[in-house]
Amino acid sequence: MQKVVKAAVHAADRNTLKKHVFQYLVVLMRILFGVGWLLAGVTKMLGKGGSTGHSWFAQPGVFLNDYLIKVLDKPNVPDFYKFFIEEVAIKQVWVLNYAIPITQVLIGLFLILGFMTLPSILTCLFMHINFLFSGNINLLSIVLYTSAFGLLLSGKQTYMLSLDQYFKLDHLFNWHINKAKNPTNNTLKENFSQNDLKRLLQDSFNEISNSVERAHISQNERIEQFITYIQETHYSENSRSDKKII
Repeated sequence: MQKVVKAAVHAADRNTLKKHVFQYLVVLMRILFGVGWLLAGVTKMLGKGGSTGHSWFAQPGVFLNDYLIKVLDKPNVPDFYKFFIEEVAIKQVWVLNYAIPITQVLIGLFLILGFMTLPSILTCLFMHINFLFSGNINLLSIVLYTSAFGLLLSGKQTYMLSLDQYFKLDHLFNWHINKAKNPTNNTLKENFSQNDLKRLLQDSFNEISNSVERAHISQNERIEQFITYIQETHYSENSRSDKKII
């Protein structure tokens, strides 16, 4: 029984290790996701290799206006998005020229530091959806898109090693879907720590072991009673046979 308990404890330790590994992988994904958006904003500000010839800030609106005009000629761009570009984006191209790079830099820093994590991820998704609607679909866009959803689905793990966790802001932006569906299960998970779980397993195995021992003792007693009954019956029959012979 002790071997079973040790195996259960080792299994719990392995599960804890796997949980920690998953948490750090989520943190790494969040940081790399932030670095990607930070570099995207810095590149637009400084241009390729720091050259001012390709900088959005050096020639405000020139590159973005040309980009939007080319999007209107693409056959894979939805009609409603073309209408958005013609009526909104092109008319506000000067504002977007500064807003897009600055937003990308800020969101990249926020994701790396883990500050305002959920709003930052949702903002990234909004910008990325606009990028997809403009007809730009490649491997990098798919990776960024799936990474954003991966962070959203990771729940509390996204807030590990973050400013949101340090300043207790993770509770403001945390998903409460599981708590709403299973309040009892989540209460138990919060109340029971790993040591409590080990003690619970130990007590359960001890109770099972005691029950087995009591059943074994009771079975032995019944066997002894049965053997005694047979011996007494056999002795009684022998005594009767001896009396008949006499």
